[in-house]
Amino acid sequence: MINTGDLLPDVTLYEYNNDEGACAIGPNAFSVHERCKQKKVVVFGLPGAFTPTCSERHVPGYVAEAQALFAEGVDEILCVSVNDAFVMNAWGNSLQVGEAVRMIGDGNGEFSDALGLSQDLSARGLGRRSLRYAMVVDNLVVKHIAVEAPGKFEVSDAASMLATLRHV
Repeated sequence: MINTGDLLPDVTLYEYNNDEGACAIGPNAFSVHERCKQKKVVVFGLPGAFTPTCSERHVPGYVAEAQALFAEGVDEILCVSVNDAFVMNAWGNSLQVGEAVRMIGDGNGEFSDALGLSQDLSARGLGRRSLRYAMVVDNLVVKHIAVEAPGKFEVSDAASMLATLRHV
């Protein structure tokens, strides 16, 4: 599992934004290293789009605290899930995330696997998913990581990351 002080793995992730209309070309691939180098980024991962805790608490918390996080020097907030970029875009639209949180698809689970933060929820009909976590990354180096225990939502929320940023 990735730890504080580790370099963020360089994996290709995907983002889709249909602001230009339903026929916009995408999804758009990007290198994690290219996206995050020389930036302070909060990355939070969660089990899945449109799932209860993720939709009702996790993402909305980051949308609500986005301006406070940016005021602490965060350049970008990335929400990553093992869903495709089209689903992540639709989910972001349904939650009205706007520009506050970038909804990023890790459709094949490669980023979650590279972090050592994937889980198998096949017994529940969900397949391979990400664990719930959040991390502060500064110029590709993990400065803080918080991984939730199974079924919990206590340490990866936006308020916890904001408190961490004020002490990092």
